[in-house]
Amino acid sequence: MDATMALLVSIAVCGVIWHVVTTILIYNDLRQRNQPVSFILLRLMSPWYASRYREITRAETGKTGPLFYQWLISINTALVCVLLAVIFRYFD
Repeated sequence: MDATMALLVSIAVCGVIWHVVTTILIYNDLRQRNQPVSFILLRLMSPWYASRYREITRAETGKTGPLFYQWLISINTALVCVLLAVIFRYFD
């Protein structure tokens, strides 16, 4: 595995870890606001929970909460890095 591939995989793993932590923080924030959430269905419902978090924070402050952007950026970072790793591996 060359350095580029190792770097892309490392960034993707960090993005996934960042995404998991942010998802749990969104879950915890919704739970503290007395919103109905299920930890068992967290992986399945995480996009819906992030959307609810966005709506609630936007209604309260007029701005989207920072966890929503972190949630979105982290999973997209992981996705882009994995796609680039696959492309580099294919054309190598």
